[in-house]
Amino acid sequence: MTSKKNITGSEALIHCLLEEGVDLIYGYPGGAIMPFYDELYKFQDKLQHVLTRHEQGATHAAQGFARVSGKVGVCVATSGPGATNLVTGIADAMIDSTPMVCITGQVPSHLLGSDAFQETDIIGISTPVTKWNYQITDVAEIPEVMAKAFYIARSGRPGPVLVDITKDAQFASFDFDYTPCKGVRSYKPVPKVNATTIDAAAAIIEKAEKPLIVWGQGVILGKAEAEFKAFVEQSNIPAAWTILGVSAIATDHPLNVGMVGMHGNYGPNMLTNECDVLIAIGMRFDDRVTGNLESYAKQAKIIHLEIDPAEINKNVDADVAVLGDVKQTLPLLTEKVTAKPYTNWFAAFKKHDEIEFDKVIKNDLHPTKEGLTMGEVLKEINRASNNDAVIVSDVGQHQMIACRYARFSNSKSNVTSGGLGTMGFALPAALGAKMGAPEREVVAIIGDGGFQMTIQELGTIFQTQAAVKVVVLNNDFLGMVRQWQQLFFDKRYASTEMVNPDFVKIAEGYFLDAKRVTTRDELGSAIDEMMASDKPYFLEVCVEKEANVFPMIPSGASVSDIRLS
Repeated sequence: MTSKKNITGSEALIHCLLEEGVDLIYGYPGGAIMPFYDELYKFQDKLQHVLTRHEQGATHAAQGFARVSGKVGVCVATSGPGATNLVTGIADAMIDSTPMVCITGQVPSHLLGSDAFQETDIIGISTPVTKWNYQITDVAEIPEVMAKAFYIARSGRPGPVLVDITKDAQFASFDFDYTPCKGVRSYKPVPKVNATTIDAAAAIIEKAEKPLIVWGQGVILGKAEAEFKAFVEQSNIPAAWTILGVSAIATDHPLNVGMVGMHGNYGPNMLTNECDVLIAIGMRFDDRVTGNLESYAKQAKIIHLEIDPAEINKNVDADVAVLGDVKQTLPLLTEKVTAKPYTNWFAAFKKHDEIEFDKVIKNDLHPTKEGLTMGEVLKEINRASNNDAVIVSDVGQHQMIACRYARFSNSKSNVTSGGLGTMGFALPAALGAKMGAPEREVVAIIGDGGFQMTIQELGTIFQTQAAVKVVVLNNDFLGMVRQWQQLFFDKRYASTEMVNPDFVKIAEGYFLDAKRVTTRDELGSAIDEMMASDKPYFLEVCVEKEANVFPMIPSGASVSDIRLS
């Protein structure tokens, strides 16, 4: 607890941030948040502010920071358009459970509801996409509301919180006193573990002959990587991941059988509809994972370990729901399971892996055709980084390729927009990731479409000198949309062909080291040069224009209808 007499609301906000251990924020100043920025000027030695080039960039940077550091990301914007520009990043953080506190300025309280200059109802707008939001009009509310904001953002299933503060509340003075929030009466972040559900789950697992684990980001958010690894190894059950769950255990772990979902691996997708027990851990059965719900794992008993009761039976009915933090529930379950060899079951995965390698992976990673593939770029990055980089991907074909082929040896290594699918995510998120884990190599994998949505954040990277490695895979198309047009819309490439600028010149215009690769012979050495640099680096790789990402589950189809070509 701290006590400080008679300070302004603006100064109080800064002390709240410092009390919560915040030393880095992203933002963009403007009229309604100006008092806060004026105060910030005096605290530059304690609180670093990064000026992004767009408010959306501030949200994605805060997300990237939160995802690799495990801390709450913080971003700041002014009222009106400043606040509304945060909405996409807030929605992204909400669906991907990223802890974030967003602070917006607001017009003076006496002007609320008058359509004043740069006034919007950001509380109304953001309500569907925040875990909690609140408008402060009275300066005395600041400490309690900010403490509550950080508590809600980081506890239980994390998410974004927005605090809107009127300009007069920033100017006003009061006697400041800060007490961290330890609980909110109507909010129970972690359900109490019911021992009978553990026993019931264990009993089902003991009888299983073809069990399958599917894990998601809940393992990483719960900091339960060690507990998860112990459960997987103790049970000897094949384990597959969602795109936000990857890296919780190493890619080359012998029980890691690959990725589920629309562009996931052939084995775990096909065998989802053959397993007799499906153990879902910290994942939410979204439509990209399940495909057609009418045919999803109908033959299996479903065990669902989850922290958020709202996810239980939402899409897939569970035979046993184990509510609680997986860091608590997994060890209890591990104690009660015994390993079996599952020889035939593992052989089924191996058989499917061989088919997928022959039909898809071999051509992606070891192509014999002239054009460069996205897969071989990822292969070279894995080699040059020794499977140890943080891979931040945007949205599109390259995202699926990055998730499929990036190899990870440490947790919190895959940063991407999972649920919302936000193009433009990767560049600012990579900046945030690098600042959240400065000791790690951070490589952004971006398509030529998504890159141009937040290209201006090259300016922020230059200004901060954060040593982000930016790789643009340029196929002169909105590749994922084009793939769907090719497969399902008789090759009518409506509004998907890009006429692109000279990306290297643009990067050089931001004073970044930059290079373009057009042939296979240049690729390895260019990636080595990029990875060896201790500065930001931009690499454009011109890949083949009309390559497709397979395997693929068509939208709305069953997971067992997965296509290899």
